Amino acid sequence: MEFSEYFPIWDQLTPGQRETLSGSLVSRSVKNGAVLHGGGRDCTGLLLVKSGQLRAFILSREGREVTLYRLFDRDLCLFSASCIMRSIQFDVTIAAEKDTELWVISAEAYKELMEQSAAAANYTNEIMAARFSEVMWLIEQVMWNSMDRRVAAFLLEEAAIEGANRLSITHETIANHLGTHREVVTRMLRYLQGEGMVRLSRGTVELLDVKKLSALRDA
Repeated sequence: MEFSEYFPIWDQLTPGQRETLSGSLVSRSVKNGAVLHGGGRDCTGLLLVKSGQLRAFILSREGREVTLYRLFDRDLCLFSASCIMRSIQFDVTIAAEKDTELWVISAEAYKELMEQSAAAANYTNEIMAARFSEVMWLIEQVMWNSMDRRVAAFLLEEAAIEGANRLSITHETIANHLGTHREVVTRMLRYLQGEGMVRLSRGTVELLDVKKLSALRDA
């Protein structure tokens, strides 16, 4: 499919703006685990996902990770072009969670587009607002929710993403998403297994009782 089919405001741009944007595009294919953007000092450009899955996360000084949000087909990542968004004062790392096809949009070209097009500026502000809402939701989870509820919520989210109740995922990976230690996640998963909500085996977590997990998440 063409870039124009993935960029929702394409029809609102002038021919000259379309040409500038098209000329700035670089198509990339990345493997699962590849790091596309390493933090605020980089200016990778904006990432528009054709297919696959990306993860945006931050690192603590101790090296612990916490996931801010995921990006799926047709999602646009702005934080990878933080050099054109001076209000962003924290470093975000973007990595592939699956083999991913994407376009990289030049930061300079997109900045020029925002200055010329009200539609592009509004679209960008809407995405930024949505991302900050996700970050605020995350802060609320970290501050107010117990770890068993957070693990339950994460497992349910993963099952929805994968379309399956058997997840190929390690305790370390879950800990990285939630910004905690692997031992904490292991303890929580064993508790959930003891309650009959999940079944654990090497490298996998199987959801046995989605209803009980949902009740725990929403408690």
